[in-house]
Amino acid sequence: MLLMPSTAFGWGEDNGEGSTSPGGDSAQGSADGAELGAAVSRSRIVVKQTGGGTAKPSGGALAVIDPNWKPPACWYEPLATPKQLKDAVEGMKEDDLFSVNFGRRWGKSLLVDAFDKNEPTFTDTPTKNYNVGKKGMFWRAVAREDRADDPEILDCSDNMFWQDAGSLPDNPNAPTPETLAAYAYDKIRVPDTEIELKPQAKSTVNMPTWVWLDKAVFKDVTVRAELPDTPLYAVTTAKPVALHLEPGTQDAETFPASGDCPVNEDGSIGAPYTRGASKQDPACGISYLRATDGKPYQLKASITWEISWEGTGGAKGDLPDGTFETTQDMNVQEVQSINR
Repeated sequence: MLLMPSTAFGWGEDNGEGSTSPGGDSAQGSADGAELGAAVSRSRIVVKQTGGGTAKPSGGALAVIDPNWKPPACWYEPLATPKQLKDAVEGMKEDDLFSVNFGRRWGKSLLVDAFDKNEPTFTDTPTKNYNVGKKGMFWRAVAREDRADDPEILDCSDNMFWQDAGSLPDNPNAPTPETLAAYAYDKIRVPDTEIELKPQAKSTVNMPTWVWLDKAVFKDVTVRAELPDTPLYAVTTAKPVALHLEPGTQDAETFPASGDCPVNEDGSIGAPYTRGASKQDPACGISYLRATDGKPYQLKASITWEISWEGTGGAKGDLPDGTFETTQDMNVQEVQSINR
């Protein structure tokens, strides 16, 4: 039965880290109690960045290189304990509605029939008295926030259902460690690509500008994702593997010619400029062939990050590479020689 919403109920209070855990077995379900949200795109997955980056936090999110990669559009998650669901239903008014699926909302009478009176008409897992006293939770489908309108979420079409503790749903859209790893991908925050330049203020026509990144700043970034009330977790790691330079003008050449500067064995990129090396080609750098005329060139520096993950039961795998790009002004002067 598809019901149009008046007030729709479902657990969820965003804590800023992607978690919407009701927590314990405390009552969170009454209409006049803790906030109840209708959004089925709010996941309870808890995400925490555990390593990497710089001392200063960065808001840099990765852009996925593979345009064809699609993480799961939806999956199922534990939503409420028996007591939480019972308290929520008993606190509902007659015209309140409760989200049991994407776009499907039940009124109080249907919830009572299915989960209090053990009526199987609308659910495959009817319960008596909300299974109070039994170990387990009621589960519901969750959609990725950026795909909430994607038709693929209809693959998760089961109404809210009961799942015994210590088990996972026998369903192709049950959560897996890889589901959590893909979810964590969106939460990876990498440091800004603040490259070192020599010279810093101005480059000179036909004189190489040396570019490098220090190994102390350039580190792997690790994000851990856990799904409460399940044994599922995944640790997703972003490893920097290359720096790509785009000078911002065709009147320039890059070193190497591809503009791709690989990561050295010690974790650094390129090599710092040393006195007397002005006529040498840098391991990573740019030589501008024409001076700027009042308007600086826009030098783009993008880091490619290689993504891998490991999780529950020794599961592991790879996800598509990602990039993070920053832009900085480059002024170039018409001087053929300079002491450095």
